[in-house]
Amino acid sequence: MYGTYALILLAAALLLWWLAARQQRQLGLPGGRVLYRDMEGRIDLDRPLYAADLDLVGRPDYLLRGADGLVPVEVKSGRTPQQPYESHIYQLAAYCALVERTYGERPSHGIIRYEQRNFTVDYTPELESGLLRVLDQMRADLGRAEVNRSHQQAARCQGCGYLSRCEQAL
Repeated sequence: MYGTYALILLAAALLLWWLAARQQRQLGLPGGRVLYRDMEGRIDLDRPLYAADLDLVGRPDYLLRGADGLVPVEVKSGRTPQQPYESHIYQLAAYCALVERTYGERPSHGIIRYEQRNFTVDYTPELESGLLRVLDQMRADLGRAEVNRSHQQAARCQGCGYLSRCEQAL
């Protein structure tokens, strides 16, 4: 009797493992254990990642533990660009910084997942320095009465949360 239950539990565990690995491949994620995900209405992380020294909080869509350590993954919708957008690179860099401060382990890289392609972004000291400059600029902008926004993309402008109050809207 106990042997039957053990076989059923083993079969169920193997099925769940196979389904998880299949979904990871379908999403185009690299191999490794998924530590958590913040996608598909499911959040496996109790609290967002937080770095007091940066006054920064956030959650990457996935956090993987691969052969080369922790890897944050950010999934983007919309068309796949030739190169990742600079804003997406800095968002991923922010997640790398948060992971380093939360887990005490510096990610060597992160991944930006677009619909048709993944981009691996190395988390270099230069990228980290760039992130710190961006964060400083953002904090400086918060103290100003008005911030000039980029209005190069009409669709992005139309989807902006400040459209109703923006005097620079297209």
